[in-house]
Amino acid sequence: MTTMMTLVKTPQEIENMRKSGQILAMVFAHLRKKLKIGISAKELSDIANQEIRALGGEASFLGYQGFPGALCVSLNDEVVHGIPSSQKFIKEGDIVSLDLGVTYQGMITDSAFSMIAGKSSNPRLEQLLLFTEQSLSAGIDTIKDGVAVGDISAAIEGVLSKNKYGIVRDLVGHGVGHQVHEEPNIPNYGHKGGGLHLRAGMTIAIEPMATLGGDDVYVSNDGWTVLTSDQSLSAHFEHTILITPDGAEILTII
Repeated sequence: MTTMMTLVKTPQEIENMRKSGQILAMVFAHLRKKLKIGISAKELSDIANQEIRALGGEASFLGYQGFPGALCVSLNDEVVHGIPSSQKFIKEGDIVSLDLGVTYQGMITDSAFSMIAGKSSNPRLEQLLLFTEQSLSAGIDTIKDGVAVGDISAAIEGVLSKNKYGIVRDLVGHGVGHQVHEEPNIPNYGHKGGGLHLRAGMTIAIEPMATLGGDDVYVSNDGWTVLTSDQSLSAHFEHTILITPDGAEILTII
């Protein structure tokens, strides 16, 4: 079953993913405006769920393997999968990472971004976000029909290693479409030419996760939130990509 789901998407499935990605991008644009000092993670998640429904989609993460929210909200040393608790409030200078999945007509897209809440006096945080997003762009720039997974991974690693950031190795990008997570895995480190060669019409989520320290992470007692073992700050960016004959189409932007 899983293998069937990693095959090239049909034109109708791709069109549904385009619509899903447009919804997701519009919700993120709305959340950027709503993200203020003092707002709770649960309020952000509730806003996301309301907006997704208003636009004709469904929140892919809500109830996924028991996850209690529509939106993952991860702060500072929380790398990914932060539960959107009503007791988690956004503070000045926090690195806020938002991760969202949207389902439209059965097809799923997945995207994430990190931002600094309010103002920060630490330029290292701004650079962490800048270069993590640049590593995502570098990975996307390698994509075309026949690209090897290792080409994507090596491009991401190149940007992050050059700037001496920790690269989270226990978490990876992935195929996406029929399910939130499909084959193949897309690591954020690797060797050019290695791994599977991907075909036009496949859809993947590329998502570099970088830290100001080491690459070790652990899962908190809530069973979801992944944190850096050394408490270093982290950033996360992600887009869902359609592989085309001569390049890539980013589905999760407007």
